[in-house]
Amino acid sequence: MSNVDTTNKARLPRDERRALLLSAALEVFTAAGYHSAAMDEIADRANVSKPVLYQHFPSKLELYLAVLDLHIDSLVFEIQKAIASTPDNKDRVHATVDAYFAFIEREGEAFRLLFESDMSVEPQVHERLSRMTYDCAAAASAVIAIDTGLSKEASMLLGVGMIGYAQVTARHWLERDSKLSRQEAVTLVYNLMWRGISGFPRS
Repeated sequence: MSNVDTTNKARLPRDERRALLLSAALEVFTAAGYHSAAMDEIADRANVSKPVLYQHFPSKLELYLAVLDLHIDSLVFEIQKAIASTPDNKDRVHATVDAYFAFIEREGEAFRLLFESDMSVEPQVHERLSRMTYDCAAAASAVIAIDTGLSKEASMLLGVGMIGYAQVTARHWLERDSKLSRQEAVTLVYNLMWRGISGFPRS
């Protein structure tokens, strides 16, 4: 007897199948953590056989890194887009903070995977998370350098500080189950951040 699944789901385009697998993996990884997550459970959640899962991702680590890459790219894109959305620096800061909180509101599980992972010390994971912070900070630091005339190193330090501040406060907001509305939280964080960065004179 053939074990091949002949349902319509088995004939999904490769990219669509991959997206379903990544979605199922995100749910399992955030619920169980990397070490307790089982490939069997991920396959069941995606309604595929385990061999099909391994055809796309030969190991659990490769699957985890693929999930991570997908959401890192998404967050970095949103931050870069926010910074580029307006020439007004005050509005840039607001847009950047709002981008973090919007990402959380839309993809809370992904945010937990990025910032609360039990795999953060794994070299390949650590490298990706560091790159994510660097890419976001680089977008902010480029504007800071142009506006203030500060050196590349000084501008990058401020950029990292701003991005880190947004990350930490957004994470706190998520952990508190959004007792404050998103708008209230964004306004508080934006006001504090803008009052700091606006103190640097424009060149």
